[in-house]
Amino acid sequence: MLIRQLELGADKVFCYVLACEETKEAVVIDPCGEEEKLLAVIDALQLNPLFIINTHCHPDHTCGNKVIKEATGASIVRHADDELLLHDSGAKDYFSRQGFAPSPPADILVKGGDHQLRFGKHTLNIIHTPGHSPGSICIYVDKNLFTGDSLFVGAAGRVDVPGGDFTTLIDSLAAKIAVLPDDTKIWPGHDYGDSKTSSVGREKKENPYLGGEW
Repeated sequence: MLIRQLELGADKVFCYVLACEETKEAVVIDPCGEEEKLLAVIDALQLNPLFIINTHCHPDHTCGNKVIKEATGASIVRHADDELLLHDSGAKDYFSRQGFAPSPPADILVKGGDHQLRFGKHTLNIIHTPGHSPGSICIYVDKNLFTGDSLFVGAAGRVDVPGGDFTTLIDSLAAKIAVLPDDTKIWPGHDYGDSKTSSVGREKKENPYLGGEW
């Protein structure tokens, strides 16, 4: 599986392109601005994106949805709980003040717990990890975990935002991420640590939000 990590947009979000090298079917995770750079990667690799997956609904992670959807025809995927949050009056006011382009509605809503999507010869496992937002998800495929703003290298996502809850976040990290194999590679939503990637094993030892020492 091909993985491209791109740091894009005003908030320097990590956007990811995943692709099946045999079929060229692809997935875009969190298109976040500077869409021309993302499309240039897709075009250069001759990819066919099937899905645009948002790890959560915050606009720094969704502001590129419209442009990428129109350019590729890919379906927007997010958790139903975050789709509901987008219609909350307080959340709408908070997000609108950030000045990012709004996202079209989701084409595919993930509900409840885990969900699977296929692209090429690969299967994505979408894991519900609420806490940073009610519908935050992580994406697990071939021992790679794309954590959005749920877990960073050495840290975890904010909870002082609409829908955030600290206890829920800690419970999600313990029940959904700490149980994965230690050699699972972590790809976070921002470059907030001492490296751009990590592993579940390292985070369990060093990250206080995943059981490490403070």
